[in-house]
Amino acid sequence: MDLKGMSFDSPLLSTLHQMLDASDEAEKSFNAPTRTYFRDAKAMAATPADVKEFPNSYVFIVDMPGLKSEDIKVQVEDNVLVISGERKREEEKEGGGVKYVRMERRIGKFMRKFALPENANTDAISAVCQDGVLTVTVQKLPPPEPKKPKTIEVKVA
Repeated sequence: MDLKGMSFDSPLLSTLHQMLDASDEAEKSFNAPTRTYFRDAKAMAATPADVKEFPNSYVFIVDMPGLKSEDIKVQVEDNVLVISGERKREEEKEGGGVKYVRMERRIGKFMRKFALPENANTDAISAVCQDGVLTVTVQKLPPPEPKKPKTIEVKVA
């Protein structure tokens, strides 16, 4: 079939476009990541963190410029440390008519997840936010004491 001679309002081309559009929509709905996934991934990537290991603890250092402690949530879920919160746009104190000329500071939700090692004591976690830096300290569990050999008495049969 020669497509060069077909006009753009041809019924065949119209049907073909509808079928392609429908298949695109179906593919998007089944295979594409959700908007929430992209939002969460972006939030996680935009929250830089350092992790240090000390002899008795793990320390997570996360930049949180301009945030108050009530805007930050630190939780442990199934041995995973979750740091989340929301950076909100500052309310302008002047009257109306104020508009942004440039907006580069990120606003919105943020989140980071860290899998904790087996020796992390999830009952001994502290979090301090000072000068825009959140420091979360997770104490380590003491190493298990080595088991002493158990002597079994050998009986005469």
